[in-house]
Amino acid sequence: MQLLNTLYVTTDDTYLKLDNDTLRVEVERETKLRVPLHHLQSVVCFGHVGLSAPLMHRLADESIALVLLDNNGRFKARLEGATAGNVLLRQAHHARVNDAAFSLDVARAFVAGKVKNTRQVLMRGAREAKVEAEVALLTRGADDLAATLRALPSAPNLDVLRGLEGEAARQYFGALNWVVKPSQRDWFQMDGRSRRPPRDRMNALLSFLYAMWMNDCRSAIEAVGLDPQVGFLHAVRPGRAALALDLMEEFRPVADRLALTLVNRGQLNADDFVIREGGAVSLEGDARKAVVIAFQERKREEINHPLLAQAVPLGLVPLVQARLLARTVRESPCSNARVSVDACVGYVPFTLK
Repeated sequence: MQLLNTLYVTTDDTYLKLDNDTLRVEVERETKLRVPLHHLQSVVCFGHVGLSAPLMHRLADESIALVLLDNNGRFKARLEGATAGNVLLRQAHHARVNDAAFSLDVARAFVAGKVKNTRQVLMRGAREAKVEAEVALLTRGADDLAATLRALPSAPNLDVLRGLEGEAARQYFGALNWVVKPSQRDWFQMDGRSRRPPRDRMNALLSFLYAMWMNDCRSAIEAVGLDPQVGFLHAVRPGRAALALDLMEEFRPVADRLALTLVNRGQLNADDFVIREGGAVSLEGDARKAVVIAFQERKREEINHPLLAQAVPLGLVPLVQARLLARTVRESPCSNARVSVDACVGYVPFTLK
């Protein structure tokens, strides 16, 4: 596997065009960057970015995804080439979704991965906290998430499982404020999770990071030949990449941890955000660039994957997980997934340390 690059374009009124076998980036008719196409996996444009038709055709021919997002990271459109993958795998995928027991087993694994990783965020926060009361609050939050993990194997259906996931998210975001350094809390307090639009600075930062992970997860799903629109945990809706949302669940805490790092180290401050009329909050232009750079650097760091038993760059983990999911879809259903939340047909969530 090769960790190819994603080009993130965050400057408004940038123009992208084809220049032989390279993508040329222009701002006010001045060339700022040239990128060889064979180095690219995808191009993600935030806000008002122009593109030439020859470039869009070439990206489609080279199977380089083009993703358009608004300035807050909300999805607008995606250009793709011919559908990749084996049609037999997609047929198996669609059949598995209609198998209630199989869907529950796979969905349980996604939720388990997310809850385990959110628990690691709180446990790490508790280890680094300086005030005893805050240590107690974060430890209690981690214990609540451990109780959710114990309850997952007995969830009888998707509705109950989604309820457990929702309650775990509420508990987690309720404790997350205490992981922010005291000097930053006045500016980066969250009143729960808000989106479309984000209503505070931390939510704006999280939404931006989630959008980038979403792109990587969808690209990974398409690369292995699964249908990104048909999920197990998230309900199927028109225009919704439900399977990409499923796969992304265990990556959300990775985004949370990076957001906390940027805030706690003072790499982002209150002035890096714009509060718009109506209360919507978004990242300012230069701050978006700083977050993208930090995101790309984070993807180069390695983690030890529990199934592969080897170090893998974090940026390749979505593809690893998508391949595990494809293998799971091809194989026979679990005989008894309630023995362990990790025993679901070979699909193993990755775990943060």
